[in-house]
Amino acid sequence: MSNILVAFANLVGKTQLALSSDSISHNRANQMGESLETYIKDLFCDSFGLSVADKLVEYTNHFSYFSKQNNPPDIMLRGGDAIEVKKIESADAALTLNSSHPKDVLHADDPKISRACRGAEEWTQKDIIYAVGHAKTNELKRIWFVYGDCYAASRDTYTQLSDMIAAGIRDISDIEFGTTKELARVNEVDPLGITHLRVRGMWGISNPAKVYDYLPEAQGKFANLLLRKSKYISFPIEDRARIESLQGDALSIQEVKIKDPNNPALLLDAVLLSYRLVS
Repeated sequence: MSNILVAFANLVGKTQLALSSDSISHNRANQMGESLETYIKDLFCDSFGLSVADKLVEYTNHFSYFSKQNNPPDIMLRGGDAIEVKKIESADAALTLNSSHPKDVLHADDPKISRACRGAEEWTQKDIIYAVGHAKTNELKRIWFVYGDCYAASRDTYTQLSDMIAAGIRDISDIEFGTTKELARVNEVDPLGITHLRVRGMWGISNPAKVYDYLPEAQGKFANLLLRKSKYISFPIEDRARIESLQGDALSIQEVKIKDPNNPALLLDAVLLSYRLVS
């Protein structure tokens, strides 16, 4: 079974940084996003260079769910973690999460996930990886992998705020509100009663490169992977042995302390894997 350590090991030594230009989308930004998703799928499956038909077989073996919609996640590893892929065109750009707040973990009862995702396998909770790729003109410049429980606060932090805003909107008098999963829906806005207004949240979160700028080991590297130490040691010993055997001038694996997303006064034990390209 694949996991993030397998994917990161497959990344080490890769000289191909061009993202595939094959895409069904006619929108340039969407094309680059889909190309980055394909690159990440190939990292987990080690399926670079395979035909499309052979890739599909490998994908089916390793993944239980894909999404081309705005609902998280973009990818689910069969029996493993969820992956949310974010493509940015500026090295320090913030991430746009649309109507879904940041996730420390992915819950099956989250109303923002699709029925297909919920039913893809038997699960109630999955760890989630944010895969953030800085890509320009179909060339991958930098990539971060960071686990949600290192990056985002607990979901109560976000849902409580949304609930407060929604309640405040509904307190406005002389407005007819409709049922919605968004912050609010106002019906019969105009005299004919034929116009409605949807009020929705648009979430964003700072780039990992900015969030973890206090980790000097991560600066200037092509690829970084950040996860809690407890998560790192939960992976099969053979996968840890493989990635650790690759350590050298290009790849470093270090134990670090990171701020607790729920209380920055506390520090968490984490592991940082950093890889720099070798010409």
